[in-house]
Amino acid sequence: MAATSSTPLLKDELDIVIPTIRNLDFLEMWRPFFQPYHLIIVQDGDPAKVIKVPEGFDYELYNRNDINRILGPKASCISFKDSACRCFGYMVSKKKYIYTIDDDCFVAKDPSGKDINALEQHIKNLLSPSTPFFFNTLYDPYRDGADFVRGYPFSLREGAPTAVSHGLWLNIPDYDAPTQLVKPRERNNRYVDAVLTIPKGTLFPMCGMNLAFDRELIGPAMYFGLMGDGQPIGRYDDMWAGWCTKVITDHLSLGIKTGLPYIWHSKASNPFVNLKKEYNGIFWQEELIPFFQSVALPKEATTVQKCYLELAKQVKAKLGKVDGYFLKLADAMVTWIEAWDELNPPKGALTTTKAPAPKSK
Repeated sequence: MAATSSTPLLKDELDIVIPTIRNLDFLEMWRPFFQPYHLIIVQDGDPAKVIKVPEGFDYELYNRNDINRILGPKASCISFKDSACRCFGYMVSKKKYIYTIDDDCFVAKDPSGKDINALEQHIKNLLSPSTPFFFNTLYDPYRDGADFVRGYPFSLREGAPTAVSHGLWLNIPDYDAPTQLVKPRERNNRYVDAVLTIPKGTLFPMCGMNLAFDRELIGPAMYFGLMGDGQPIGRYDDMWAGWCTKVITDHLSLGIKTGLPYIWHSKASNPFVNLKKEYNGIFWQEELIPFFQSVALPKEATTVQKCYLELAKQVKAKLGKVDGYFLKLADAMVTWIEAWDELNPPKGALTTTKAPAPKSK
């Protein structure tokens, strides 16, 4: 039986963002956990297609026509025919926290057979500090039954605010196309009951299918780039956002956690289609990783927006030499921040930006 709390955590402070091209029947499985929350659905592909959402959910639905209407010329920064479009949902949300999940991700079970409330675990991760400056060998010291081990500096035990909670998957692993091709039958059946803070200075491959973050702390950095239709690369949207986010959280002394919660990833995507999407990225990442490892942000970059604009400048200057795509991506990064600030003006600021008017339920 699913374990649900009587009062859902952060009920009025969190939006669930779902990118999709299909009817959202998968929400039935998630109903005990998701129904109390507000959903933002970003419809990719043909805007004329009607997406059916099960009864009883509170949601907004945006398609490409809505994105174009709300952002105008700045809509060029939002990917088309790629799940990277989900970041539009981050932009229009007005909540403090975001949880995003793919529509092929189902409720997993823990080793005792109990349904895992992934959202609840993400919230617990976000509401407790991270330890990016010194690694605790007993994993997350803020979880029940754990603590700081002998030798952990007392001056660092308050930790740092947690900006991102990166969840994992049972069943179909999140592999790249070459690994899919050589291990077509491999499944992840290992449930590891652990949450870790990714150390400062360490990059990681962020997966967007089971991800939560504090929108007020790091939201503007969660841009999933230019992918899909008309672009020379795909399936690197979440990783691009992850690399940018990690560099910025390190600079701003914020933390990122990975591990629990698990979801059940139900189906493997076609490795041959994936290879076409990933082909350039497989080569480019050998230049991208050293770039992000060496990025230095100035001390004047004291906000996420300032950090991101500085990062865009460095992408243009250094990665533009790798391929012209990165010149276009750097411009899109700037456009993204401009659009974010238009829809999310500082509190108390006057704005003439029209409030979004999506299809709502």
